[in-house]
Parts: sequence; C-alpha cells; structure tokens
Amino acid sequence: MFEGTYTAIVTPFTRDGHVDYPRLQDLIERQVAAGITGVVPMGTTGESPTLDMKEHAEVVARTVTFANHRLSVLAGTGGNSTTEAIDLTRQAQQAGADGTLQVTPYYNKPSQEGLYRHFSAVADIGLPVVLYNVPSRTVREIAIETIVRLAAHPNIAAVKEAAGSVDRVSAIRNACHLPVLSGDDSLTLPMMMVGAVGVISVASNIIPEAIVQLVQAARRGDWPGAQAIHQRYYPVFRDLFIETNPVPVKAAMAMLGWVEPVYRLPLCELSPAQEQTLRRTLQQAGILS
Repeated sequence: MFEGTYTAIVTPFTRDGHVDYPRLQDLIERQVAAGITGVVPMGTTGESPTLDMKEHAEVVARTVTFANHRLSVLAGTGGNSTTEAIDLTRQAQQAGADGTLQVTPYYNKPSQEGLYRHFSAVADIGLPVVLYNVPSRTVREIAIETIVRLAAHPNIAAVKEAAGSVDRVSAIRNACHLPVLSGDDSLTLPMMMVGAVGVISVASNIIPEAIVQLVQAARRGDWPGAQAIHQRYYPVFRDLFIETNPVPVKAAMAMLGWVEPVYRLPLCELSPAQEQTLRRTLQQAGILS
C-alpha cells in the first residue's frame, strides 16, 4: 500500500508563531504538481513535539482537506504514551487520513515486548500503520524479531527505516513480507537496490520532482539514471542535516520564499556559518539562484 515518494512535510508558521495554513496549502499544491505519492504531516519534520494536541489534529485534518484525495496522507500520530498515540490516531482516522506513521516510543525506553504491545494497540484501531524505526532519536531500535511479530497484524503495513543501515532493509525483507521505505534521503538509492520500495523524504520539501524521478528510476531498474540524480543532489541530502531536522530544510524553504524562517523553541535558526554553507550548496545544485 505504501510505496513511492512521500514528503515529510514541514509545518509552516506565521511570524507570530501560529500555524500558517495558507502556506501549508501552498506547499501541498507544490507536492501534488510534482507527482508526489503522499505527504506525512506531523512527523519530526513537521515539528510535532512542539505542537499541542489540538494543533496536531488540526494540521492533519487540514492536510487531508488540502490533499483532497490527490495524494495519500500518512499522518504522524506517534507518541511515547500509548494512550496519546491511540487518541491522535483515532482523530487522524476520523479526519480521513490514509494511514499512520508510528514512531518508536521515545525516552521511556520500552522493552521489545512493550513495543510489540504498543504498536499492536495502535494497529487495532484499524488505520494502516507504518512503523518508524529511528533509534538516533528514540534510543530504542525495533528489533527484527519484533517487526516479524508485528507483520502478522493485518493493519501493520510497512516500515520506515531511519537507522542509517542498508543492511536492516535486507534483514527485514529476508524475515517477513513488510515493505520498507527509506527514512534517509542519502540512503534511498542503496536501500532501494536491496529491496526498499520508496522513501519518506525531507529533501522532497524543496526538490520533489527530483526525488520522484530518483524513486521512479530505481523502481524500474534504471540504476544509472537513479545514481545520476543521487550524485547531483547528494550534497543537498547531506547539508539538510547540517543541523537538527527540520531546521535546515525550513531554512532552505525560507531562502526560496516558501515559508517564514520561524521555528518553535527549543528549535531555533541556523548559525550564520551554517546558513552560508546551506545557501552555497543549494546554489551549486541549481535550486537557488
């Protein structure tokens, strides 16, 4: 069900710090025009930790409305409280989201049995679940054995792999039927070479057409074509993580005039040196004049 190119969409803010829904609609229109498969509102890139529950639910609902069935909406509704994750997921389901991205519960470091019960409880709601493995942020990896157990649940639909390991894709594909999506732009090509079916991308916020082309080339086995796109944009993939995501991608979008360079604390703007580096990279890639 979940394959192709998904954009982990940013949450634009007005200068006084409120969610900028007209800008969000504009961003989604850009994604539709580029042929993106779907968008992921309220993931890490959407600054979900700093939005309250009401804002969180409204961003998802507005995204569904703006998408208007022209692309899929995979709502980020995870949390480190199973009760909270269930509540957010039910709201996303009621809003018409096509699925839910469920991050590994963070900070409280549950056991593998706890992870299994957590994800199973969310999946019982009925909305298709994409598991999100990102141990650099959560300090807990979803073990391959746990993924295999979860794969037996009819509503567990895929895995987003952001552990920085191409080998994990092979291990998952070797152990169960679940599709795998890359969670790192710089690893999309190698992950697809060993069986991933697409990407949940940060870079597609600014270069959606290029990421669509890379994934399409890889899916039809045009590895030289995919590699050419990867090599051209690799410096962009790298420097979009010059600082904590989503600060650099929002800075890039502000340079393009698409959003205000506004973040919610504890996130804040790039340093002048980092901004100069990012601007130079975007210019060299032909994204910014």
